[in-house]
Amino acid sequence: MNHKDALLIGIDVGTSATKVVAFTRDGEPLASVSREYPLSSPKPNWAEQDPDDWCKATLGALKEISTKIDPNRVAGLSFSGQMHGSVFLDAKDQVIRPAILWCDGRTARECQLAIDTVGRAEFLKTIRNLPLPSFTLPKILWLREHERANYKKLRTVLLPKNYVAFRLCGAKYMDVADGAGTVMMEVGKKRWADGVLEKLGIDPAILPPVVYSTDVVGGLSAAAAKATGLREGTPIVAGGGDQPVGATGMGVFEEGQVMISLGTSGVVFAPTQKTQTGGEQGLASFDHAVPGLSYLMGCVISAGGALQWYRNTLCGEEIAEAKKSGRDVYDLLLEAAAQTPLGAEGLLFLPYLMGERTPHNNPNARGAFFGLSMRHAKPFLTRAVIEGISFALRDNLELVKKKGVVPREVRVTGGGARSPFWLQTLADVFGVAVRPIENPEGAALGAAILAGVGTEVYKDFAEAARLAIHPKPAVKPIAKNVKMYNGIYERWRALYPATRNLLIEH
Repeated sequence: MNHKDALLIGIDVGTSATKVVAFTRDGEPLASVSREYPLSSPKPNWAEQDPDDWCKATLGALKEISTKIDPNRVAGLSFSGQMHGSVFLDAKDQVIRPAILWCDGRTARECQLAIDTVGRAEFLKTIRNLPLPSFTLPKILWLREHERANYKKLRTVLLPKNYVAFRLCGAKYMDVADGAGTVMMEVGKKRWADGVLEKLGIDPAILPPVVYSTDVVGGLSAAAAKATGLREGTPIVAGGGDQPVGATGMGVFEEGQVMISLGTSGVVFAPTQKTQTGGEQGLASFDHAVPGLSYLMGCVISAGGALQWYRNTLCGEEIAEAKKSGRDVYDLLLEAAAQTPLGAEGLLFLPYLMGERTPHNNPNARGAFFGLSMRHAKPFLTRAVIEGISFALRDNLELVKKKGVVPREVRVTGGGARSPFWLQTLADVFGVAVRPIENPEGAALGAAILAGVGTEVYKDFAEAARLAIHPKPAVKPIAKNVKMYNGIYERWRALYPATRNLLIEH
């Protein structure tokens, strides 16, 4: 097959849906299909899914895709997947119980048990992170404690997209970019942490072989080929977790580049050549999907979510105006905010509406407007919200810089990347050039790039970035604004410590 004619398929196994996209070598999406499935919450704070729903969605989407492309041109397929979720298989490779997902919060007790048993210092030394309820390790401990009969059946633990791959080609594996988030793998060393597992009484035999995200793990089985219409033996490349694969799709795989994803939450993702220690102040340190790299990652829980709350709660007039004019309500709000002075005349906003992960790691943190005066009309409040979210993201960048990783360019995706006002605010708050990346297909493009590198459609990631990723011009910081924001940021940083002791725990 001529590589120039090759097609690559990216499969993004998400929490609400699986998205399958077929791309040309130049990153052009030829066909895109999404299939949704339910999420179950049988008890408060629980989140579960039937792994077979992921498989049915993937097979159905691939079958539809195969009718829109030439299957013989498909050089390979790969995966992005929701991280940390646990799929428990028995000796016959049957699913024992519904998968426990990343957003499940039942395992706080098991996290503390793991830290008490292994030791905080040992976790940070060996695995470079501490267990959190979203991670996989405490889910295994929960199964042992609360569903003993199911635990006795347990023979294999897989992550969501790895289970889908197993069903497509029969290979059991764990890639380093997703496996690091189990907090059972030695970050940067491509192996399970046998000493930690031994202390916890977990048999390492339940964990599959470790591979790189670009490794070819098998070929499409005859049964899967028949079900999908794709060619039997089509190479399947390992893939990785949604965050590192999403960063791959944005071309963020060099130290000095940073990805910021402005969704409901705000994720700050920074590749690094040096294996770093996470675990402190909500900062994680995992392996990248690009072999040989690690990454630091922080999370602002309410980024776009805080702006959405503000819109829904205080902006009824603007919502009505947007419907009448056929415009986006966020465009109306941010255009008005852009006409107000930088710093909103002293008004500050803390975006901690659902607690905060990085840097405070406090589920009881809460939001606030501070410094209100009679002069503060709604556009001032809007600016304060945008600045407050941007300052919270800078908190994450400051932690990254403390680890010795100096950002030279920040690539931004998500809803906020469409706003010139917000992009300029980010550039001025960070003091670093900000470059928006349009990637409507999300992590599926990153998965396709992994498939291309793994099957040598691209000779390396640099070629993949040159051909398949199309960044827009950078928004550069304005020197006088950077200076002003540096002072406002220090004042903003002082607000949370000053009010923390007044918060009511829930």
